[in-house]
Amino acid sequence: MGTAVSKHRAGRPNNWLLQTLENHESGINCMTLSDDTSVLATGSDDNTIRLWSTRTESVEYLTVLAGHADYITHIVILDSYLVSSSADHTIRKWDMPSARCVFICTGHTSIVNRITCTEELIFSTSYDRTARCWDYRTGTCIRTFHGHHHGLLPLLFIPANRDAEEESTFEEEMNIYTKDILITGSQDLTAKTWSLKTGDCLKTFEGHIGAVLCLATDAQGKVLFTGSGDNTIRVWDIYRGNELRIYDLHQAPVINILVANKLLYSLSADHTVRCWIIDVGDCIRIYKGHHHSVSCIQLENDLVFTGCGDAIVRCFEARSGVMKRAFKSHELAVNCIQIVDDRLFSGSVDGSLKVWDISDLRSRAPPDPKSKVSDNSREKTDAESGIDNHEYRERRVQNMV
Repeated sequence: MGTAVSKHRAGRPNNWLLQTLENHESGINCMTLSDDTSVLATGSDDNTIRLWSTRTESVEYLTVLAGHADYITHIVILDSYLVSSSADHTIRKWDMPSARCVFICTGHTSIVNRITCTEELIFSTSYDRTARCWDYRTGTCIRTFHGHHHGLLPLLFIPANRDAEEESTFEEEMNIYTKDILITGSQDLTAKTWSLKTGDCLKTFEGHIGAVLCLATDAQGKVLFTGSGDNTIRVWDIYRGNELRIYDLHQAPVINILVANKLLYSLSADHTVRCWIIDVGDCIRIYKGHHHSVSCIQLENDLVFTGCGDAIVRCFEARSGVMKRAFKSHELAVNCIQIVDDRLFSGSVDGSLKVWDISDLRSRAPPDPKSKVSDNSREKTDAESGIDNHEYRERRVQNMV
């Protein structure tokens, strides 16, 4: 076990800071949690990934995964393994208990931007204009996806929907429902879907006039959301390829998007987070008060937590949009946040991992049992007579958040 460089404060702090951990030698770019949330991993500009305990009385530094030759861009944990991508053009798979590198995926010729994993496959995107598929057990490159004209950024994998084979209302071309699909977004202003079986491009989603920076789908994996540097979010039918609607109220690039139940949250360089009703495309909430680009978001019960380029983590009441707390201690931009029980973790360009007490916030916002209901189990309700549209939407939102 490593030695953590930690700073504590005695007593109940006014800013709720429990610990500052300074083991990284440079900025923290990304973080993720193990399946049981007992281990937090952070990837850094210092070319390493570090592992931390989250369930101990004080957060402890566990070990370092060292071997990359350039900064870490993305990390994923699956069971007892961690997969990391780097600006050194490679992907590594690590055995976390031993901190041993299991294999190195080589083949990309530029920075690897994003990765996602299943129990059998690793997918990656790169500035080299390709996406790749790798064998999760051996690291062998199985397929390379060519077709974008500039660097690739976000990616999503949608596993096959075998139940769709029984649907008879779709045209023959709609048998795409029964295939494994990879989705990529690019600086060439497009998103594309790819057949995992053949490597062929299935659909190209054109319409943005800025790079596609982020992707999300609905719970059924049938609707695609693309956030762009052109300040908009576009909504697409994944399998037909047609555009359904545009969300165009942001005043600067859309940096990230998150789908939760029937709502979509969008993070922007315009210093705001917006909440949209997916079914109708209405913006029903704006989370204000940031002084820089909003980089990351976590939803917890009836709360919205955001990390921002102004070095502050904020907590908002989800339904009202009112800011409840600002966590101030970082010196530079906050890149990533995670929540485990009553503690909030934040990673920053300043190289520190900070641990915050949010127990009192959680106690004020007990879980709403309705919020645990999945998207496809909710019944759509028609507007009642005598209720205007604004009131009706507010009622719907109360049931969705």
